[in-house]
Amino acid sequence: MEDFIIIGQISKTHGIKGEVKVLPLTADVNRFKKLKTVFIDDIEKRVLGCKFQSKRIVLKIEGIDTIEEAEKYKNKYLYIQREDAIKLSEGEFYVADIIDCSVYEENGKELGKVYDVIETGSNDVYWIKEGKDKKELLIPALKTIVQKIDIENKKIIIKPVKEWME
Repeated sequence: MEDFIIIGQISKTHGIKGEVKVLPLTADVNRFKKLKTVFIDDIEKRVLGCKFQSKRIVLKIEGIDTIEEAEKYKNKYLYIQREDAIKLSEGEFYVADIIDCSVYEENGKELGKVYDVIETGSNDVYWIKEGKDKKELLIPALKTIVQKIDIENKKIIIKPVKEWME
């Protein structure tokens, strides 16, 4: 499991005093209100202020005091330590834990590894890339398809593709 969880990405500057706009990459955007510190490029920084603006979060981060300084952080990710992450309910997983899991059909056939998780609104979709022939597969993350997720062993078991793809 990853020690850090991505919660957002700095998209651009906001104003001239070093504030940054953040694209939230978390299910609960209200977590930003309680945020005390974040990691950017493995450096811990204090969060001095938070505002909500449309679909973005505006943060004031310690050490970023001018628009020029803020510009340097464009496209950087904001991380938190796993122990500071929101507790998940039974059967919920962090995307960071799903990425790189090997995916197998119930019969043991290996399909590849999770390359990314696509959020569609109704359900997530696991984007699988196969090793040898570089085939790609999109697997809906539905209970009727995904049989077991074993984060400790980085393994996901699904129903055979032929059963649910038809």
